[in-house]
Amino acid sequence: MLSECFIFGVITFLIAGAQCQDTEVFAEAGSQAVLPCKYSSKSRVAPAILWNNGNKGTVWRKDKNGLQYWGSSWTHRARCPHSQFERGDFSLQLNDVTEQDGGIYLCRVVGDHGVTESRIVLIIIKVSVSPVVPMSGSDVSISCKVTPESHRGTVRWMLNNRPFGTAKSVVNEKASARVTGNWTCVVGYKGKEGRASATLTVKGIIQPSKDYAKLYAAVGSAITLPCVFSPGLFPAKPALEKLKPGSLFLHTPDRLPASFIASSPSSQPTSDHSATLNEVEFEDQGTYRCSGVVKGQWLTRNMQLVVAKIDSSTPSKKRDSVTLTCQLTDTSEVVDYEWVHVVHDINGTQSVESIQKGKTLSLGKVSEENQGEWTCRFYGQQGLLGNVTHHVHMMGGLSGKKSSSVSNNTTAVVGLSILLLVLLLVLVKMYLNHQRRKRILQYPALETIVHTTSNEREERERNREKK
Repeated sequence: MLSECFIFGVITFLIAGAQCQDTEVFAEAGSQAVLPCKYSSKSRVAPAILWNNGNKGTVWRKDKNGLQYWGSSWTHRARCPHSQFERGDFSLQLNDVTEQDGGIYLCRVVGDHGVTESRIVLIIIKVSVSPVVPMSGSDVSISCKVTPESHRGTVRWMLNNRPFGTAKSVVNEKASARVTGNWTCVVGYKGKEGRASATLTVKGIIQPSKDYAKLYAAVGSAITLPCVFSPGLFPAKPALEKLKPGSLFLHTPDRLPASFIASSPSSQPTSDHSATLNEVEFEDQGTYRCSGVVKGQWLTRNMQLVVAKIDSSTPSKKRDSVTLTCQLTDTSEVVDYEWVHVVHDINGTQSVESIQKGKTLSLGKVSEENQGEWTCRFYGQQGLLGNVTHHVHMMGGLSGKKSSSVSNNTTAVVGLSILLLVLLLVLVKMYLNHQRRKRILQYPALETIVHTTSNEREERERNREKK
């Protein structure tokens, strides 16, 4: 190919001056590759274009009379967009490129004012996984192949958009959740980079998605502990168990507490062995293990249930205030806390009135403005982890109306006491008069004398007033 380019260069230089340009183009196997070819001329006469591959001969050509020709293996994969011809752009598009398409391509444009040649090196990158879908715990190989091999250059790997520490073209690992995801091979050559990717999927336990995953739940809420195997895998001796501290490496298939409900109680084989807890308690926190035997191999995946609650306390010096504290059984992933006051209007519409930061929230005085629903949201590096809600009630009365209500109650109590005292005095007076009358009735003559004396006294007083 070098000699061919040199011969073309000598001939065209002697005739009208020629150009020979080298360009590297990267493409992932199965994608589209665009090979550039530019020609600058003010002539209105259409030039002749020839695209040639050293290994496969003519790819595509167009004569000055407008006739087009394709090589036998390029009929449906190669095209040159005519809409770009007026701009002097005769780039070649190759669809669904394969490893065999890698190599050197020559573009030759023959016009009225000379000949232009471009030399393009098409570098094909292919990433493959073997076996295609490995079983968890088995060996797996991820390889990066570059065609032509002479243009391989440097190799580096990315796993899920993060650098993976190796510069080898072949990576050998044990299939696990740690290596599951998108593998990208980045090839560098002469200051340029090309890349190709492949997805590695591992058969086994797919939920939880990774070992020691943390699940967050609030006290009183419902949660499902996942234990799901790959579709089509029906494990023997499946188990979802709570582990005691120090028993992470012991196979103890104890049953879950009765409060857990199996997601798939059917006796038919299933890949889903999850369990649901309708009302989480603080004591349910801890480590749980999903396990099962597949093809003689014991597969396990651990998860941790983190339980959240809000503690409410009243300071001794401020009995009318409330302090709320957001408590979690594990705070290793928590980086921030946020308190939200949630208000519901008569139509049931929910709105957020205030937001405060911090693990602890102090309410100066419980009033109509701050009573109701308070939610503690806790965040990790990737965003929201969970939340827990607490209701603040006005048990000790309204702080804004407390003094007036107390004074009104005192007045009512005093008034009622005076009324009762008056009634008691009246009753005592009536009782004394009754007792006195009973004693007088025992002596009728005495009663007559008393009445006579009383009448005479009244008569004398009348006569005295007349005089």
